[in-house]
Amino acid sequence: MPDQRARRLYFSVALLATLAGLPVALAANFDLPLKRTDLSDADMKRVADVTRPTTDFSKAEPYEAMQAGAATSIDPVTEDSFSHISANIPFEEEQNFRLGNALFKKLWVSAPSSTQASDGLGPLFNARSCMSCHVNDGRGKPPEGGVSTTSMFLRLARTPKTPDEEKAIADAETVNLPDPIYGHQLQDLAVPGLATEGRMKISYTEKPVTLSGGEVVSLRAPSYSVTDLAYGPLDPATTISPRVAPAMIGLGLIEAIAAADILAHADPDDRDGDGISGKAAIVRDHLTGQIALGRFGWKAQNATVRDQSADAFSNDIGISTPDRPDAHGDCTDAETKCRKMPTGVQKRLGNEEAPGPVLDLVTFYSANLAVPARRKASFADTLRGKQLFYQSGCASCHVPKFVTRRDTAEKAQSFQLIWPYSDFLLHDMGDGLSDGQQVGLASGREWRTPPLWGIGLTRTVSGHSFFLHDGRARNLTEAILWHGGEAEKARDAFSSLPKDDREALIRFLESL
Repeated sequence: MPDQRARRLYFSVALLATLAGLPVALAANFDLPLKRTDLSDADMKRVADVTRPTTDFSKAEPYEAMQAGAATSIDPVTEDSFSHISANIPFEEEQNFRLGNALFKKLWVSAPSSTQASDGLGPLFNARSCMSCHVNDGRGKPPEGGVSTTSMFLRLARTPKTPDEEKAIADAETVNLPDPIYGHQLQDLAVPGLATEGRMKISYTEKPVTLSGGEVVSLRAPSYSVTDLAYGPLDPATTISPRVAPAMIGLGLIEAIAAADILAHADPDDRDGDGISGKAAIVRDHLTGQIALGRFGWKAQNATVRDQSADAFSNDIGISTPDRPDAHGDCTDAETKCRKMPTGVQKRLGNEEAPGPVLDLVTFYSANLAVPARRKASFADTLRGKQLFYQSGCASCHVPKFVTRRDTAEKAQSFQLIWPYSDFLLHDMGDGLSDGQQVGLASGREWRTPPLWGIGLTRTVSGHSFFLHDGRARNLTEAILWHGGEAEKARDAFSSLPKDDREALIRFLESL
């Protein structure tokens, strides 16, 4: 059976590579585990039993309120609910968490500066600190009534033009190609003496949708463009993709999920005929250089929390790390003045602006932000909403639960029953959510299923209720109604529910 699944995965990935215009040789480099090796047969049975989807909605499941297992935070609900340390972290490691927190909040400054351990910002950048985007470690939002786009930015990418570029994507050396002038990301801020790259412009068109019972919901369809480009036009082949910063909770536990358990939900050819064709994102771990399963980012372009952290340092703040050592960040060779600006590298501290220990501490902090406990998990109305969530087909992609690996590097994340409500796979979400931007094996219509844990605390933590990759949805109902493609059946099921049932489903989501 494992051999058959391995062959199926190989040919499925080969087909996907072909459809994406990539060489079939891409599949030959994939070597992902299809069976867990960290568990005994007895433990495998226990895991299968506890992660089996429930059919009893008369009461909460055992441990359901503890969304992150023993790591769950039971602190009172406040605006700091996403900023607590995982509850089972050993006391001796709390100092590393606090140090990582301080570095996460640290405001970087331009070089040269008297604060030499803090300079090196940019020269082009989107934010001065991690916390600038992830306010209270929560979700970002689009600019509303102002010009600031901090916590939201535009990814830039184009399709490959040469055999070498095609090979780089085929070998997972990169997930896509930058704009030749503006790089991977539009930088709307710059250090003194340097012009910013440009500005994001957003306009919305209201789109009415009629639900069962006659209720009309207005969806806002966004249109994105770039203005005030300082260094010439974008390449005609460059696509722009808006992204808001995601919430930071539970990242280490997501990394601790066995790759085989995520791959078990993949069905790229829809062999079971349910209309759900989730596929794995295949990337490289930037630390080891090895092929790995993508888990983080809106298109699952990063394999580890460390990868995600190094990527943000480089592209968002313009700070170099051992994993992304270019001290000029996303400045391209075409931006000659930017490439000549001073950097913050201090040789006595290391070869990067944020040396290894800094990246290690920020990674530790990011990996150990606790998931808050559920609220009202056993309430009758919540359970009714949960049943409707399952019956509508939402749980097909928003897979409720996993048990993490036993052999994790961090013991606090080992063998935990967690409830992220995601399969961490790529799904076609239809034309409405398409950004037209290919990222590795992800097409312009495909997105990683985002985890739902903590979603009900978005307004409390982040002060808003904007959802989806670009914050277009102003509430959870709008977010559901934007689902298309593989999620169209689930969306239509929600739309056809009586109003009381729709409200019950939303209350279930708000309990997460």
